[in-house]
Amino acid sequence: MMKRNFFWLTVFVTAFTTFAQAGFSAPAPADFDVIIKDGTVYDGTGAEPKQVDVAIRGDRIVGIGDFKTAKAKTIIDAKGLTVAPGFINMLSWSVASLIQDGRSQSEIRQGVTTEIMGEGESMGPLNDRVREHMLRQQTDIKYDIKWNTLAEYLQYLEKRGVSCNVASFIGATTIREYVIGFDDKPPTTEQLDQMRELVRKEMEAGALGIGTSLIYPPAFYAKTDELIELCKVAATYQGKYISHMRSEGNRLLEALDELIRISREAKIPAEVYHIKASGRQNWPKIDDLLSRIETAQKEGLKITADMYTYTAGGTGLDASLPPWTEDGGYPALFKRLRDPATREKIKAEVQKPKGAWENLYLDAGGPEHILLVEFKSEKLKPLTGKTLAEVAKMRGKDPIDTAMDLIAEDESRIGALYFIISEDNVKKELTKPWISFGSDEASQAPEGVFLKSNPHPRAYGNFARVLGKYLRDEKVIPMKEAIRRLSGLPATNLGLDHRGFLKEGMFADVVVFDPATIADRATFDKPHQYAVGMKDVFVNGVQVLKNGEHTGAKPGRALWGPGKTK
Repeated sequence: MMKRNFFWLTVFVTAFTTFAQAGFSAPAPADFDVIIKDGTVYDGTGAEPKQVDVAIRGDRIVGIGDFKTAKAKTIIDAKGLTVAPGFINMLSWSVASLIQDGRSQSEIRQGVTTEIMGEGESMGPLNDRVREHMLRQQTDIKYDIKWNTLAEYLQYLEKRGVSCNVASFIGATTIREYVIGFDDKPPTTEQLDQMRELVRKEMEAGALGIGTSLIYPPAFYAKTDELIELCKVAATYQGKYISHMRSEGNRLLEALDELIRISREAKIPAEVYHIKASGRQNWPKIDDLLSRIETAQKEGLKITADMYTYTAGGTGLDASLPPWTEDGGYPALFKRLRDPATREKIKAEVQKPKGAWENLYLDAGGPEHILLVEFKSEKLKPLTGKTLAEVAKMRGKDPIDTAMDLIAEDESRIGALYFIISEDNVKKELTKPWISFGSDEASQAPEGVFLKSNPHPRAYGNFARVLGKYLRDEKVIPMKEAIRRLSGLPATNLGLDHRGFLKEGMFADVVVFDPATIADRATFDKPHQYAVGMKDVFVNGVQVLKNGEHTGAKPGRALWGPGKTK
């Protein structure tokens, strides 16, 4: 009996030893799906690069080291090339463009593997009023709204098929429109409770936090206390607050004080969208702005920012008009613009240099620095690419009157670019280790419906511009730091699960590019031009860019905030 028991014990020990050795031995040949060989690998932490291989199996990175004798279904020769984590666009406006074309061409070709949405307005939650507003705002891209919540929208994109990962903040503007509408009035106690409940539901469903865009009505009508209450709810789910502040110009520092107050009182990390000092008269404020943020950081507040790498901002032509003109929504605005007495009042306020609102007309320094790029009506589309000054001259009218006429005729906000930023300030911002990057544009392609309007060139070049113009050519920022701020920094700030770094166990969002040739090609005159130099891009382990060309693959996923309930 003892001999028989000893026999089976021996068999068990031998089998267990064999199993254990198999579990910890080197991978067998062809055990990998992808090996990226001989590249200069930056892991996204800011550490020095290493000349190593990256092994991928399924949707994960499973090894970083020497895999020269291993086999894989796909082998990428990255000798002389840079290998990095996929880039994260902290400010994407691809909410409609990804419905039109899920390939995210202009961003994938720059190495962007994750797009973050929700600057003030978000694609949920929706009721009939918000849905009607969204339909009315559609311009070149038309789409059906087949969701009710923000989470359902992200799931819709994933199911439809997108090449990039997607995540979103809840737009505080959308919450306000849902509960209050478009009027300039504070919420009642009951309405504020309803707003909090909407935030709670979206946070539990995986939203990243609260996003605001406070220069635009109806967001402009929200007082600080209202925003604090919404952020308190988001904070309980480890959410963040991210804001296009109430002013980037004349009241820039006061706007930063508001953001810091919200962060402090709601106990929530906060980020400044597209950090800048807007308007020549405000450019000297940049040093004070950056210093105040760093002082807040030393006090223990988690304050960060993101930026785009151009001297022009992009928004609506209606941002040249005082916010009260949109009290009641766009239909009310168009009605006011057709009333002669109201137009005179608007014109007087636009010309006032010390108004209490963000006057982009004056910040741009005049109509010759305002470029018109997107119209809704076919009749006005021939004006695309002209300055407001040029159109005013063509029509023989005052530029402010021309702006009001165009908005009323097009019955849209009209896309416009405002040249308001100092190049020296762009470079100052680039040196700050706590600033990441966002395009503030939609991903698109130089084809089809996208050619009906001109985007800001940042749609095609914002991220490549960091690595080409500012890193290689002007040496403003070193490679290891640029990669960290394109990947690891935003992933950490957002609390994204297993994203942003090239490490074993992380999701395989990986880019391979030529540091000698990567560059932006889009210009303000000819914006529909792809960046160059990006060779290969993997999203969740699937190759979406191969030798610089899109494969058509759409492996992107909806990503969720750390507060998502299971």
